Amino acid sequence: MTESGQFHLEILTKISDVTSPEWNGLLSDDAGPFLKHEFLSSLEETACVGNNTGWQIAHLVLRCNDEIVGAIPLYLKQHSYGEYVFDWSWAQAYEQQGMNYYPKVLCAIPFTPVQGSRLLSKPGFNKALIYSKLISGLKSLVIDNQLSSAHVLFPQKHEVDILNTQGFLLRDSVQFHWHNQGYQSFEQFLSSLTMKRRKNIRRERESVARQNISFRHIPGRVSTDHDWEFFYACYANTYFEHQSQPYLNESFFKLWGKRLPENLHLIVAERNGAPIASSLLVVDAVMSKAYGRYWGALEHIPLLHFETAYYQAIEYCIAAGIQTFEGGAQGEHKMARGFLPTTIQSAHFIKDPRFAKAVEQFLGREHQGIEAYVDELAEHSPLKSSKVLK
Repeated sequence: MTESGQFHLEILTKISDVTSPEWNGLLSDDAGPFLKHEFLSSLEETACVGNNTGWQIAHLVLRCNDEIVGAIPLYLKQHSYGEYVFDWSWAQAYEQQGMNYYPKVLCAIPFTPVQGSRLLSKPGFNKALIYSKLISGLKSLVIDNQLSSAHVLFPQKHEVDILNTQGFLLRDSVQFHWHNQGYQSFEQFLSSLTMKRRKNIRRERESVARQNISFRHIPGRVSTDHDWEFFYACYANTYFEHQSQPYLNESFFKLWGKRLPENLHLIVAERNGAPIASSLLVVDAVMSKAYGRYWGALEHIPLLHFETAYYQAIEYCIAAGIQTFEGGAQGEHKMARGFLPTTIQSAHFIKDPRFAKAVEQFLGREHQGIEAYVDELAEHSPLKSSKVLK
């Protein structure tokens, strides 16, 4: 692409202001399913974001003449819920200095701690130029509107490096991922584990089986409204049992199921033929990844969570040839089920220079602590031999 042409940035208050082909045309193969227009618009249309949710839609779009050539999914946040990179202490310290931390600018996929592209550029255009204009626009949005900060959560590694050179501070976080080593069966996977872990998993699975519990796998393409209604009842009940409100509503799941069925896979637990629990996998066949997103049950049965959300998902990944299963944020207990710790990063731009310096020093200490934590976890690897992914 030639660098001639008139570039300008604009803010979208709803993603429907651009068409699905325009937005999805910015997505590379490694962008991930959560960046699709269909997913983001489903969140917006069912009021999971926008309105009074604290997630004000402000997607940043770059045009060259009249053509969309770049974008960043953005939200103005009035709180820090649903992000999985916790900055409550930053907000408290900021406000103790008499400054307003909220609203802040967030580049992320709502309620989704999954790595993916955050700087979107149209193929065939000068990617470096587009990235530069998008990042400059993001920083200007913070500075010109007297906002505290901008946060880019779980970007791709090459985006992390670019953001770091543009003055963004880097923060580590740890997730737990399962990796397929060419397993042909669940038993072959078990054979790769230490004896202690192997015996524990067999004991857990046998305990669930003794409850006369079986499982149905429902590909998104054949899912029905009834399936999503049951799934939502399980999902919401888990929140209610923890005295909390679910981020997502039933209408969202139904709409998501209709718009992106190829990316969804439901697992339903049944006892004596009656459904009692469910979990959801989001599948990215292009990148050979599955993401464990949500789980819930209508009644408590010991160890059912591990079977429904982990072991059934691992069996699915083995059968489908999926290479990586991301079990979601946090959870050292996942290691006992064959998951390994993986360090990923987020990038943060703090407007106030003094506070930025303090955050930088904090992140340096935190980085050392996380390195030590991951090293300690490696000593308790569930695999007979493994390496920690950093």
